[in-house]
Amino acid sequence: MTGIERISNAFTKGHTAFMPYSVLGYPDRATSLNVVKTLAEAGADLLELGVPFSDPLADGPTIQAATQQSLENGTTLKDCLDMAQELRQDGVDTPAVLMGYVNPMLAYGFEQLVANCVTAGVDGFIIPDLPPEEAEPLETICATHGLALIYLLAPTSTQERIKLLVEKSQGFVYLVSLTGVTGARQALPTDLATFIERVRAETDKPLAVGFGIGNGEQARIVGNIADGVIVGSALVKRAGESVDSVHALATEMRQALDVRGDIP
Repeated sequence: MTGIERISNAFTKGHTAFMPYSVLGYPDRATSLNVVKTLAEAGADLLELGVPFSDPLADGPTIQAATQQSLENGTTLKDCLDMAQELRQDGVDTPAVLMGYVNPMLAYGFEQLVANCVTAGVDGFIIPDLPPEEAEPLETICATHGLALIYLLAPTSTQERIKLLVEKSQGFVYLVSLTGVTGARQALPTDLATFIERVRAETDKPLAVGFGIGNGEQARIVGNIADGVIVGSALVKRAGESVDSVHALATEMRQALDVRGDIP
């Protein structure tokens, strides 16, 4: 089974897919592996494995601080691939994508990166600063190996842009719920449902929503109108506290997404 197929299958479980994000190497290597394991145990349908980078343009202060700590710990892209492979060897079989920025991947070399991802058991990529106009080299290599390249859409995306990105995105389409950087918010955007409807009009691919979702109630609301919910900063903050704290919030998210209810 290809990575694209494994990711697509995560949206066929009969419930809204839960996709937690974690920073590899934060707060240290061993703890970050335990965080990913507990996210899988808590019911994650997809895992977003964060590769630390010095200038994470899409990320807010919580993830910026975590990735900086990971970099100070010496974490490299190769280390992240090694950790992904170790997780597979330890029995974590949840589909997983690398979320990172393009410069370290360019330095590593796309051909080598994709080949090593296949070996490590990584199923695809989310690269916020790689627009489709510049992605053809990586797209071609990913297609050869069956890995997904997943694009992000923002509420400000034009309908023309939506059409382009839903056609190119594989596995699912990542919808950024708001204009701004990652980070839990007090309230969800009031126009989120309208944004999702705009994208649904152009594709039948699964739509997963990220940015700003920080608790079970917010996850439940988004889960009623989207196919997947991506949670990052709230879980990364918990990772700085304890693995048990991560497990508690991940369990809250999973239970909320298993309950379909009315949207307030």
